[in-house]
This record gives sequence, structure tokens and C-alpha cells, in this order.
Amino acid sequence: MQIDKQASEKLLGQLIRGELPDARGRFGPFGGCYAPEMLMPALERIGAGVRRWLHDPDFTAELGRELRDWVGRPTPLTPAPRLGREWGATVYLKREDLTHTGAHKINNALGQALLARRLGARRVVAETGAGQHGVATAAACARFGLPCVVYMGAIDVRRQAPNVERMRQFGTRVVPVESGDQTLRAAIDEAFRDWVADPEGSYYLLGSVVGPHPYPYLVRELQAVIGREARAQFIKATGGLPDVAVACVGGGSNAIGLFHPFLGDAGVTLLGVEAGGRGPGLGDHSATLGRGTPGVLHGTYSLLLQNADGQVQETHSISAGLDYSGVGPEHALLKAIGRVEYVSATDGEALAALRECCAQEGILPALESAHALAGARRWAQEHPGRRILVGVSGRGDKDMPTLSQVFADATGAANRH
Repeated sequence: MQIDKQASEKLLGQLIRGELPDARGRFGPFGGCYAPEMLMPALERIGAGVRRWLHDPDFTAELGRELRDWVGRPTPLTPAPRLGREWGATVYLKREDLTHTGAHKINNALGQALLARRLGARRVVAETGAGQHGVATAAACARFGLPCVVYMGAIDVRRQAPNVERMRQFGTRVVPVESGDQTLRAAIDEAFRDWVADPEGSYYLLGSVVGPHPYPYLVRELQAVIGREARAQFIKATGGLPDVAVACVGGGSNAIGLFHPFLGDAGVTLLGVEAGGRGPGLGDHSATLGRGTPGVLHGTYSLLLQNADGQVQETHSISAGLDYSGVGPEHALLKAIGRVEYVSATDGEALAALRECCAQEGILPALESAHALAGARRWAQEHPGRRILVGVSGRGDKDMPTLSQVFADATGAANRH
């Protein structure tokens, strides 16, 4: 879906001024609230809570204290000189991997847990893919004494075992989902079913800028701290803005958090990097913005990976956090108006970028973040001598079982030959 130039300029202006989403939860043609009737009162309560508290001085002061004293914000902006020499660029990394629990997910989980407490929730329900949102939610709920249950696809339970154990240590019940594709989409389905069974007493703490209104807006506002910090830090470090800001995109929360404060900076290219997986075939990747078509998934109208009959398809990525059939509606709009460029990186490119970052900078990024690094490296080769900001959404400790298996398989294959 493409939008003409005049309409695109108008929509971008509305985004910059904070006028989108509109009262119906729409980002232009995308977004909205497609939910079962019995969930509408719960969504309306959350929406009312967002309007009442999200920008209330007492709420923002408490959130700010917790982000500083418990999460560890602001996170550093780290120069990456050895990567820069390899790429022929000036490279800075926004280090969300250095937050408490190890990823950007804690910004959103903390804010929503504070909101859930104000709304009088008796328990919290959540989903997780890579496990980082689950860990962040489990930690935030432990912080505030809220019982928590997290749904996680059975495939992800196996490939993200360290995060499963961390959630359990925080007192959260982790429920493996054996139905559907057994990854993030199935986990979201089960979390919604749980919420439908108890919409009055449960708060659904959604982990990305997806789902029915007000979640895409709420999560964006909580994650925009990333871009606000990075923008100010980059100016302080270099005297100006980056030429490009790069982030990986699954559901899209870390990317929207980095991008949103830069939307009004016309000279800053914004580059989102999706999971190219094994290749371009349907079911072999998770490149929703590059290859998806419009439709409704998990309560919002956006782009999704579906077949000609409208059936949502299974996806693939070596990174569990990018392994999702949809994407946030604000990203769909940013693609349609041309403000953000979206590309993809394959599993192999992400693994190579991870190894390069480890060897050159002594930083082990999450496999999700490695996709951003791969996209940034390619952009640097096409635009030599530029200043590059890369969002490192999380650390790679959680990925060690996957990495160990991949490298063991590669070693075995090499030995056989």
C-alpha cells in the first residue's frame, strides 16, 4: 500500500506533532481495535488509564525514578571504532543490552506494570518470543508484587532456555504453547485466550507495538525513551545528528522507540532491518514489511505474512524475537509514507554480524540486534564515510544455546568434508 506525496507529508506531520494514532487508534489506514466484544470494556479501561496516567506528573516521576534506579537508564551510547574502521564509517551503538534484564523490553514492562497496579489488576498475563519481554515482565511484576503468567511457544521455550529459567526464578509461571506454530504468534493467541477468560481481574501486558489500540501507542510512548536519549547523546558526542539510525524490526518496539524522536529530522535516514531467514519463500523468513500484505492480526490492521487465501503463515528466523507474522501499524504507515526504509538480513548475515561485533568490540549482541548490525554494515558500504547509530536492542547471553548448536553443526559439517 502506497500513499501519495501530499497525504504522506500530512501524515508525517501528524506523527511528529503527536496527533497519531487518532481517537480510533488509527495510524492513517492502519491500526484500530479489532477485539472480541467481551474484551472491549477491558481495552476501554486501559485506554482511560493511559489517558489519565501516562503523562501525569506523579506517574512519570515514579516511572523516571524506577528507570534510573532499577533499570539503569540512561543507557550508554558507545563508540565502536573498530567496527567503524571495518565499515568505513563512524559507528555508535545505543546500548539497550546494558539495562536490567538485558534488553529494551524492560522500558515497556515497567511502565505497563505501573499502569496495571493503578488499574487495580490482580494478575498480569503476557506473551514472549525470545524471552526478553517475559523476563522483563516477570521482573517488573516481582518488583510490584503482581502475580504473573507468561505464555511462550514450545519452540522458543527450547531455544531460549536461559530466559525460561530466569522467569521462573522471578516467580512467574511459564506456560509452553504446543499449538499453532509454537512461536510468538501462538503465544500471543494463548495469552489473549487467557485474558478473555478473566478480562476484569487480569491485565494483559503486551510486549510490542502490535495488538489493538491503545497498545501500539502505549508501547511506543514507553519505548521512545531510547530515541530521546540517543538523539541527545549523539549530539553531545559528535556535535550533530547521525546520518542513519538503524534498528531490527520484529513486532517493532525497539525500532519505533529509536526512530520516533528522529521522525522530524529530515536529514536522518531511518533503516529498519527485518529477518530474512533462510530466503524469500513464504515460511522461510519474517520480513513482514518487505513481503507482507494488509490484514488483521491480533487486534490490529497492519501488514502480515499471509497466503493468497488470507491465511496467516508460519515464519522463520534464527532470532526468536523477530519470528512473527505481523508488525506494528505505525511501522506499516512509516513504510507507506516512505519515512523509514525497511530491508532484511538473512540468518547467515546476522550470524556474521554477531561474530564481527564480538571480535571487534567485545560486545555480544542478541541475534535480533545482529540483524540491525548486518543492515548497518551493508548501508555503510553503500554510503561510505557516514555517521551511523545502531540500536543494540539486547544482549546475546540468551542466544547461547542457539549459537552453540549452530556453530557445532557448522563444525561437524566442516569435519565431514
